[in-house]
Amino acid sequence: MLFFKNIKSGQNKQVLSCIFRRYVILTICMVLSGSGIAQSSDVSRPNIIYILADDLGIGDISSYNENSRLQTSNVDRLAANGIKFTDAHTSSSVCTPTRYGILTGRYSWRSRLKKGVLSGYSKALIEPDRLTVAQFLKDHGYHTGFIGKWHLGWDWKFVDNPSNIDNLDSRPTVDFTQPITNGPTDKGFSYAYAISGSLDMAPYVFVENNLPTSIPTRNTVSTDFKGFWREGPTGDDFEHAEVLQHLTHKALDYIRNRVKKENPFFLYFALPAPHTPILPTSPFLGKSNTNFYGDFVLQMDDVVGQIITLLEEQNILDNTLIVFTSDNGCSPRAGFDELAKVGHNPNYIYRGHKADLYEGGHRVPFILSWPNKVKKGVISNELICTTDLLATLSELLNAPLPEDAGEDSYSILPFLDPLQAGNRPERAIVHHSVEGRFAIRKGNWKLILWPGSGGWSSPRTGRETENLPPYQLYDLNTDPGEQNNLFHQHPEIVRELERLFVHFVRNGRSTPGKTQSQTFNTWMELTGIGDF
Repeated sequence: MLFFKNIKSGQNKQVLSCIFRRYVILTICMVLSGSGIAQSSDVSRPNIIYILADDLGIGDISSYNENSRLQTSNVDRLAANGIKFTDAHTSSSVCTPTRYGILTGRYSWRSRLKKGVLSGYSKALIEPDRLTVAQFLKDHGYHTGFIGKWHLGWDWKFVDNPSNIDNLDSRPTVDFTQPITNGPTDKGFSYAYAISGSLDMAPYVFVENNLPTSIPTRNTVSTDFKGFWREGPTGDDFEHAEVLQHLTHKALDYIRNRVKKENPFFLYFALPAPHTPILPTSPFLGKSNTNFYGDFVLQMDDVVGQIITLLEEQNILDNTLIVFTSDNGCSPRAGFDELAKVGHNPNYIYRGHKADLYEGGHRVPFILSWPNKVKKGVISNELICTTDLLATLSELLNAPLPEDAGEDSYSILPFLDPLQAGNRPERAIVHHSVEGRFAIRKGNWKLILWPGSGGWSSPRTGRETENLPPYQLYDLNTDPGEQNNLFHQHPEIVRELERLFVHFVRNGRSTPGKTQSQTFNTWMELTGIGDF
């Protein structure tokens, strides 16, 4: 009362003037923000959106492929306004292990999963005490949301005691009236709206914050090559062709809700596309002039456009860090022969495809946009991996990780500034295939610790590999298509990379630090190739 009395009597005019100026500034900020509460503009704590495509090839993005028949204008826009990494890799050439690595910063082969992927009924893969990206950000003031394809296992309430639930064709009986446990909300996510596995894996139900949104009353199946999904129980609110846009609406709603809050948000948006079932909706049919897969890629690109448009409308695009990437290379289900007839190669110039140790299995598009921080149109040739998210956020928030977290995660933050990019020491990456085979990459050299692809392309295990050298060594600088095996010409490089791989395995980490435990008992159990 005394303060206002003094103002009224003509005193403290400077204070009054200051209050008025602040009021005007605050009003302008609220108007410009487009919401009742202006979000923090602190560039050290941006909103974060991680968009993960499913089975998308590096050559499907037109800014990566000068011969692409697909014009992915929205993803290209992210690249034009940010940084495009040309030497980015997934930690595995199939989806479950890559997703484990994204959230934990750790190679999945250190967990119980040594090869293959989980099913829609599998138990949780991420260990109970393991730090995830979501939990780390939540501990540092972020609201964390997951929307889309989980495929890391969670615990359903089974009616019986089923066995072999990791088999993709397993059919255990689930009590869908009961909540799941050990799902996204138990791994650090404040909100989750998810499907358990790939869109071709039963059961076909949405789970929101641990509880199924409907009780399946029907079984569905599709045997079409591109539109394939396995037989299984299907919720009344679940239509395969509508799932991609349905999940997109959920993601847009999440962003709208978080804009009204003061704390920043992290959205991990894991798309079910363009993985099978390849089901482009009517507005996209024929749009690519290639095949259904090409149309579905353009629909996926439209999803990215919807996210960008909303961020612009809400005036938060500038301080939102967006990552766009894929969980592995393109699958043969895309119809490679059809696409080749129109001059399109989803895996660009690279050998192999999804499931393989060859570059087509794990070299992926990786684009980072953050207008407040990242210069436009930067192209980086630095070697990075999808396990690098946790360490990058740790450095961004200036919050060190514990010794037993992010064992295979390196920060890519310095690469966002081209002037600092050369200050980081050279790192190496371990590649892993669907069969559980290994390769290691350092600099231009890549050593495949197996005579074949380790996956689905030729040469495969058996007669195709019996007369081949035991390993493959490629100089990716001169031979990005991996056609010239230099195993016999450079035994010293073979030994060096072999020793480095052994070191990474035995130390339980590929980053500096204390040796960490992992889930395997013998070298043979892990590699299948005996001791060195």
